[in-house]
Amino acid sequence: MNSWSYEEFTAAAQKLINIDLSQYNERQMKRRINSFLIRSKHKTYNGFYQALITDSELRDKFINFITINVTEFFRNIAQWEKLRDEIIPFLKEFPRPLKIWSSACSTGEEPYSVAMLLADHFDLRDINILATDIDDVALAKAKKGAYDEKAVKKVPRKYLDNYFRLENQQYFIKDEIKARVKFKKINLLVDPFPINCHLILSRNVMIYFTQEAKEKLYKKFYNALIPGGILFLGNTEQIINAREYGLVPLKSFFYVRDKW
Repeated sequence: MNSWSYEEFTAAAQKLINIDLSQYNERQMKRRINSFLIRSKHKTYNGFYQALITDSELRDKFINFITINVTEFFRNIAQWEKLRDEIIPFLKEFPRPLKIWSSACSTGEEPYSVAMLLADHFDLRDINILATDIDDVALAKAKKGAYDEKAVKKVPRKYLDNYFRLENQQYFIKDEIKARVKFKKINLLVDPFPINCHLILSRNVMIYFTQEAKEKLYKKFYNALIPGGILFLGNTEQIINAREYGLVPLKSFFYVRDKW
């Protein structure tokens, strides 16, 4: 059998892992996949595909690797400060409870960060956070809510003291914060989105998709927001011609769904 091309592999992989890799930036994704092949000591795409079929552990590791689970508590702190100082006043205008969606939550640091920050300004009972990801392994860790010392190094001291429990050198999210976050598996490219969200976080995700996929997601995010709801992007992301999608620039990296 001749060695598969990258396109042949991604077409076969989509059926196996239900992730359409053709919707991701090809240069970035191809580099990541080739790196994984080398690490797992496979030389051809078709040989690697056969291994994915028979080895569920390898398959889980592959999904975890390609879904780019790079995250941390309060990642890019300046953005969180802008959320606190300039966006939360907008959120206070909405009726309670607030419906918030962390759309690519990885191992949970982002939605827990949101819950802790909002707890300074709202009753916890008025905060409902849906946290979603495509990676089952990442979601399992997020649900557990246990992190090592390195993971919590950027957590402000008051949050570390109030919302974490230290046990056996692990920092566990306390139940009062965990109770505000519901985790669910969602593939952003194919699954339905939640609706009537007041705030959606999609940070450092869009950069990995093709332009066509981005345009599709912008429209889906628009439909997921209430009028006046806010979309929060990563610090390297911006929406060109945002108004074409019904989204109006509010502050750097923040967009509001047009009310009209």
